[in-house]
Amino acid sequence: MKTMIKTFLMAGCFGLLSLAGVKAQEPIGYVPEKDPAAAQKLEEWQDWKLGLIMHWGTYSQWGIVESSSLCPEDEGWTQRSPAGIPYYEYVKKYEALASTFNPSRFNPERWAKAAKGAGMQYMIFTTKHHDGFCMFDTKQTDYRVTAANVPFSKNPRANVTKEVFTAFRNEGIHIGAYYSKPDWHTEYYWWPYFPPKDRNVNYEIAKYPERWKQFKDFTYNQIQELMSDYGKVEILWLDGGWVRPLNAHNKESLSWNKTPAQDQDIDMAGITKMARQKQPGLIVVDRSVHGPYENYRTPEQQIPDKPLDYPWETCMTMGASWSYVPNDVYKPVNTLIHNLVDIVAKGGNYLLNVGPGPDGEWHDAAYTTMEQLGAWMKTNGDAIYGTRAVAPYKDGKVCFTQKKNNGAIYAIYQLDENEELPAKISFKGVNVKKGTKLGLLGSKGNLSWKAAGDQVTVSLPASARKQAFKHAVAIKIG
Repeated sequence: MKTMIKTFLMAGCFGLLSLAGVKAQEPIGYVPEKDPAAAQKLEEWQDWKLGLIMHWGTYSQWGIVESSSLCPEDEGWTQRSPAGIPYYEYVKKYEALASTFNPSRFNPERWAKAAKGAGMQYMIFTTKHHDGFCMFDTKQTDYRVTAANVPFSKNPRANVTKEVFTAFRNEGIHIGAYYSKPDWHTEYYWWPYFPPKDRNVNYEIAKYPERWKQFKDFTYNQIQELMSDYGKVEILWLDGGWVRPLNAHNKESLSWNKTPAQDQDIDMAGITKMARQKQPGLIVVDRSVHGPYENYRTPEQQIPDKPLDYPWETCMTMGASWSYVPNDVYKPVNTLIHNLVDIVAKGGNYLLNVGPGPDGEWHDAAYTTMEQLGAWMKTNGDAIYGTRAVAPYKDGKVCFTQKKNNGAIYAIYQLDENEELPAKISFKGVNVKKGTKLGLLGSKGNLSWKAAGDQVTVSLPASARKQAFKHAVAIKIG
């Protein structure tokens, strides 16, 4: 994930190099899904609102950024230890992490219960990141968690992806598979005959088309395994957007490349057709590759300034890092809930990341944070789930959502840290008709209110103010 952030920062440095000889596309608008089952699933997904993503792999043993230290392009901002170690020696040490990976405290049921308690309704798990290490029992490579040289392979729960999917599915949480399109381990993408220069394929595809075909087959076969052998999967979440057809590039994506862009076409049409035959109604998210295989868009570590006119999801770390680091600092719950309210008011979903550690456990802060999220969602979930954006999405400290099924509007007042519930809450932009009943979620009785011009002022009784509400309160209108 963090790899992509760095590429955005480098756009100014490498954009001119990349554009040479390649005509960038005009920006492509959102392409609605034509498959009826997938379109219906996408509509359901927009009701779920809050999800979990987990970045986990052998890199957790070093507590470093996932995968990126392998990429020469990213040297200088990722951790390569010890400093000054020759590149291929470092790669050998990194890939040897597989031989010591043994998460003896792996307990996905605990994760799933925590996510369920937090009110999360879907989960995305990294089956394979850019480094190519597979957290599932693939038959396409020995660089996998179930290989004989991996200590954890002796554990009956060694097929980590299957265990995670089953645990979360048993809690009623919808399942998504993260899969990295680039693979920096396989010889079909980073061919050892050439040194890698950046994150892209390191050989000329036009000169070695058969090798690229082997990579396409490798990718197809791994995704086919994930769609065939791991139960019901509802989202295929593809990362590594630089792997795309040449005619799908735009100015932004071209600016990610140090080397001239190549036609990294992996046949998304064929992959999607196969995947949906195995998993009818599957949502496909080919991240940042605008077109028919990007069912929703995924702004990373940021929240759009205004509502977007297509399905979208902010993916964001709960702490500071996508992958496990020993002393990660988690965001205050107040911040996370304010983010959630802001995102949902703008019509999006919120996907929060946790990075499991080398022993297979989360930071304690992940559990306590989720408990507090869940406490708030238990009271205020009606203002979040199954809602859509409604104009105006925000007025000062008040955000608005509207229930999809009955049209009820919620005014959600964002409390500052340690702020007590005020005696009155005012907002503009929502026409409240005379005689409409207003109620505060988590408190009994109707609220008194009055309208003056386009402003509505709601009075909150002393009994409600004694309830020690935190983070945000939701007023139901109608």
